[in-house]
Amino acid sequence: MYSRAYKLAISLPPLAWVTLFLLAPYALMFMHSFWTVQDNQIVHTWSLNNYAKLVASPVYVQVLLRSMWIAARVTLFALLLGYPLAYFLSFHAGPRKELLYQLVIVPLWVSYLVRGYAWKTILGGDGVLNGLLQFLHITQHPVEFLLYSPFAVVLTLTHIYTPFTFLPIYASLEHIPRNLVEASQDLGASPRATFWRVILPLSVPGLLAGATFAFVLTLGDFLAPILVGGPGGTMISNIVQTLFGAAYQWPLGSAIAVCILVLVLGLLFATERVERKWTFS
Repeated sequence: MYSRAYKLAISLPPLAWVTLFLLAPYALMFMHSFWTVQDNQIVHTWSLNNYAKLVASPVYVQVLLRSMWIAARVTLFALLLGYPLAYFLSFHAGPRKELLYQLVIVPLWVSYLVRGYAWKTILGGDGVLNGLLQFLHITQHPVEFLLYSPFAVVLTLTHIYTPFTFLPIYASLEHIPRNLVEASQDLGASPRATFWRVILPLSVPGLLAGATFAFVLTLGDFLAPILVGGPGGTMISNIVQTLFGAAYQWPLGSAIAVCILVLVLGLLFATERVERKWTFS
């Protein structure tokens, strides 16, 4: 229907945009990971020293594992919150569906920093939660672990990324043919059996997409650990930020970023394979 010139004309701008602002920075980052820093100057000598430092130093491995553990917990809690909510809106909300859907995505309209500082205010020593606990005489002094801890990072990121988990799950549930659910009920299946044998298997693609969103976004987050994490909540992205900033160790920071990128691409490839297997057509 369309000429080759037309296809080329509409394809070149997005391809040029992706190449200039995505692929080219990735290529520069990959090259920097093989260079070194001497006398505060980046020396363009190729070596694997930066990757050797990552393997030899237990600090980077420990922070990466901690970041993955935090991301896994955020993913789990986001799924536990997002899936029941999406299920209720899709199957039981009735005429209130649109209103409730808008209420769920309203937090996405609020600035990330506003939400982060809100949790900092809630969890602080003089914050709302500690004030309530002392007012009810549950505690006599402010609870210190609520702020500047991995707990605070997980709580804040769960609140921030649950809508991102909810959206693909809700879309997946909305695309389930309702005649399949009705057929299951007509054949005598209980609501629980219908959910486990019909609804849940057909919603697996959305479940995987939501989990991937939560895990990848959490793994790359560096603002929440700064706002509410403290030393115990430092994540791998904070180290990358420091290496590219005050430390002026761009090659080492690039090596860590490349490792994170490979990890994320591997995760995306694995989830894509599983999602393709479970996709309903």
